[in-house]
Amino acid sequence: MTDTAPTRHGDGPEAKVSVAWGGVEMTGFKRPSPSERSEDNQTQFFHIPPVQPPQLAVNLGGMAEGRRILVVEDELTIAESVAARLRAEGFEVELAHDGPTAVALAIESTPDLIVLDLMLPGFDGLEVCRRVHAHKPVPVLMLTARDDETDLLVGLAVGADDYMTKPFSIRELAARVHALLRRVGRVSTQVAPKIVLGDLEIDPVERRVHRAGEPAHLTPTEFELLVHLAGRPRAVVPRERLLTEVWGWTDAAGTRTVDSHIKALRRKLGPDLIRTVHGVGYALEVPK
Repeated sequence: MTDTAPTRHGDGPEAKVSVAWGGVEMTGFKRPSPSERSEDNQTQFFHIPPVQPPQLAVNLGGMAEGRRILVVEDELTIAESVAARLRAEGFEVELAHDGPTAVALAIESTPDLIVLDLMLPGFDGLEVCRRVHAHKPVPVLMLTARDDETDLLVGLAVGADDYMTKPFSIRELAARVHALLRRVGRVSTQVAPKIVLGDLEIDPVERRVHRAGEPAHLTPTEFELLVHLAGRPRAVVPRERLLTEVWGWTDAAGTRTVDSHIKALRRKLGPDLIRTVHGVGYALEVPK
């Protein structure tokens, strides 16, 4: 990555300045104050305040250290940008640009998380997800250029834990990666007794779910969402609270993500299990 000194673009009170730091370009402008003008009020001096580097590396208690991320994206510019940001966060990153290579790398290197584009040469991200999960479950953040609910639901059905629609913020993607790994970490270290609600059985330690004796294969995010709802049976849990407790998000911009995961749980565990309270949230009904 190349760092450059601040550069002025244009003249006048709205002149802009840009700086590249760690490969990230930032642009802004500052209107000169009266003290920054010359005595004849004709010449204006553009003041550049001290520039501090953006905080590219996030310290989350060593979460990124030693963690391996597989980025699967056929658009090279996007792939390299995502990889650069994740490496700056402290992750080890491998790249694949087509379906067959992605599956081979996932099986060989056993990544801690996969950032997976939906549209790929060879075969698409859905097939990659199916084949990888048939070998070993791994958290998946899916990228799609189409904001289509059908694509989203199919992606969740084959094992994706979260999704982002292009174009997306690289910074947000990195935050989603950290949040997803935190969720997986919480689930993997949970020590709690089994939850039995009617014919629904949840084992937080072994991460197993059975409904009427039949096993249900849930993604890490689906599992944590179900555990949260089961911890308050029949109580209505607002979408915003689920976003905060399960996804770690502090705003309500991702309520559609909650809705999509609820649909995935209903499909896997039965439509009668989770009740919708329109405009509020969801409640887990105790099955008979």
